[in-house]
Amino acid sequence: MLSRQPQRRLRIGVTMAYKPERNEVQGVSYLFEGYIAGVVDAGAVPVLLPVCNNFDVILEQLDDLDGVVFVGGGDLDPRNDGYMLHPYTRPMPAEREKFDRALMREVARRRLPVLAIGVGMQLLNVEQGGALFLHIPDDIPHAFPHRDPMDPYHRHGLVIEKNSLLDRVYGDNDVRVSSMHHMAVDDVAPNFLVSARCPGDNVVEAIESTYEDWLAVGVQFHPESTAASVLDRRIFNEFVKGVAKFNETGRNPFLWTPVKPERSQNSEKSRSNLYPTSEITI
Repeated sequence: MLSRQPQRRLRIGVTMAYKPERNEVQGVSYLFEGYIAGVVDAGAVPVLLPVCNNFDVILEQLDDLDGVVFVGGGDLDPRNDGYMLHPYTRPMPAEREKFDRALMREVARRRLPVLAIGVGMQLLNVEQGGALFLHIPDDIPHAFPHRDPMDPYHRHGLVIEKNSLLDRVYGDNDVRVSSMHHMAVDDVAPNFLVSARCPGDNVVEAIESTYEDWLAVGVQFHPESTAASVLDRRIFNEFVKGVAKFNETGRNPFLWTPVKPERSQNSEKSRSNLYPTSEITI
């Protein structure tokens, strides 16, 4: 009697944070354990994607992956998208940003499923043609606090679109998510919809792809953090289940239609800090 081979677990790439060499101390790639736990608890195998100058090595890894999680971190440098540096910007190391941008472009080209968290969502948005608010207190003066340096457990509510992936996660439960950002999505990238906003100030908290051939979701909050709830962690579960369905059908399983047409929620915008820039390569 032939024995059945165990089903292969999905392999999910996870990007890493990075500290460059300083004072003769080697640079280091690292990752908070919540990201690993989220992928493992969802039944998938995490594959670490460290910042690497030899991008061909990462390309070979992508050949074996079913999806990629882009993790949170420091700010994107607005100069790389044609804007002046805001005084409150704290850019991530340039090596990591170049790597993450190149990786995001390649992942999008291959249509590998993406879960982008924190600055990962901001990167997904700008690399797909969207734009960012550089500092919420300046750009949206009426906004609620979206981070509290004295409180790593700072949380706020969500208003979620029906039938979205976020709706699958939270349903009708009272939702309060871990928030620690001062930049935010302004113009949403083409072929993406806003699936969650912060109540009261309408700051974008989640976006989801409308491409039939690409599963891509971004969340501005942090389901991997110590402040996350059991419900928050289900984002990883829904993503991994979606990847499995995507592998079977080649079709984005999370397509949905907004109850109301999407519209701009923050119409007062300034483009005075725009200037030409060159494309990042690695």
